[in-house]
Amino acid sequence: MNLALFDLDNTLLNGDSDFEWAQFLMEEGEIDRELYEAKNQTFYDQYKNGTLDIHEFLDFQLKPLSRHSRKALNAWHEEFMRRKVHGMILPLAQKLVARHRAAGDVCVIITATNSFVTGPIAREFGVEHLIATEPEHVAGEFTGRVAGVPSFREGKITRLENWMAQRGWNWNSFGGSWFYSDSLNDLPLLSKVGNPVAVDPDPVLRSHAEQQGWKIISLR
Repeated sequence: MNLALFDLDNTLLNGDSDFEWAQFLMEEGEIDRELYEAKNQTFYDQYKNGTLDIHEFLDFQLKPLSRHSRKALNAWHEEFMRRKVHGMILPLAQKLVARHRAAGDVCVIITATNSFVTGPIAREFGVEHLIATEPEHVAGEFTGRVAGVPSFREGKITRLENWMAQRGWNWNSFGGSWFYSDSLNDLPLLSKVGNPVAVDPDPVLRSHAEQQGWKIISLR
């Protein structure tokens, strides 16, 4: 049994679902463009250059979920998938995931983006297992806060190892492990797996991958 881990944004997707969800809500008039657009771009830039404060970002990103009913959010998400996500899904990424599934590997999408946004996207890829940042909810409605450890940087390792422990697994349970990512923020987990793969990597990850002799691929 092998383990195949996939980052989502800018890896399996040609774009960032977190960023695009906020843009979508602005287009719908559900959040104030003047207040949110510049902050959304600033946080995205901080993520790309490795300086993001994840808790500050999550306070910004999860608050809109608490202002609307789950029913309304689900309806918007269906439109979000049609308008934004379907066009970002990379055919080569679909083939990569399908190849691992056909080999009998345990496939997991592991992403910093919250599970409300990413759950339907994981299903589009046919991936059963999703490790994502979890928004807190009470009686089915979101509170605007995060639950547990965010799935970001070293937090991805924590969340993954907890997920494995719940199933009675550990790293030794797998004959081989892969992780595909584009981002310098995933260097901690890339350094943990047996087969790290840099996918259309940012400059910092590309340089590190070249120095370490990691495989570099493009899904674009």
